[in-house]
Amino acid sequence: MTRAQTLNRLALTLVAAAAAVTALPAQAADSLSFNAGVTTDYRYRGISQTRLKPALQGGADFAADSGFYVGAWGSTIKWVKDGGGDANAEIDLYGGYKTEIASGLTLDVGVLQYVYPSNKLNPSANTLEGYGALSYGPATLKISRSFTNLFGFADSKGSMYYDLSATFDLGSGYSLTPHVGHQTVKNLSAASYTDYSLTLNKTIDALTLSLGVVDAKTGVYISPVGNKDLGKRAVVLGAKYTF
Repeated sequence: MTRAQTLNRLALTLVAAAAAVTALPAQAADSLSFNAGVTTDYRYRGISQTRLKPALQGGADFAADSGFYVGAWGSTIKWVKDGGGDANAEIDLYGGYKTEIASGLTLDVGVLQYVYPSNKLNPSANTLEGYGALSYGPATLKISRSFTNLFGFADSKGSMYYDLSATFDLGSGYSLTPHVGHQTVKNLSAASYTDYSLTLNKTIDALTLSLGVVDAKTGVYISPVGNKDLGKRAVVLGAKYTF
């Protein structure tokens, strides 16, 4: 599949998802938004999904006044093909419920399906996770658990990811987001690791620019193409437009 075909498939999937969320009954405080972006390296949980190369990304989100939400998001990727599969895109489909359970304390629970169209890996790269998060002030603690094998690892159902992040408003449209996470891979401890990042964001109307430093201490996630360390420390630039 060519890069152009991949982008067309990604666009069609996101359009279909957007049409689905648009069809949901709307209330006065319900919200529907779309986003499109580009990044110099798509890092997920500290690991490059694009062999340290740029990616195009976009998504759609619908949030109901009741607290329920659904969304779809997609990105170009390289790791599945590098691993012998046949997918150039990742599509994330998710839904959940978010509510304040005490003064200043917010609970967010949901499920997330990662889809790698025609990935042809065995086990499949497609992954279903459930998650729960608590937010208080600027900080959020989120825990995710896989209900299937995790991203193609055999016998890895029940893998966990622990995410502690915060967002500090610096004023004038600037914010700072520190993060530390720990991925456990069930029945494969060598693939478990800790990742870190620190990101400076600048919001200009609907445009958000980001400059981040990302690092994942693994030594295991090495691309078979070019023998690149996919978790090595790097500076990542990004731009996202929300409309």
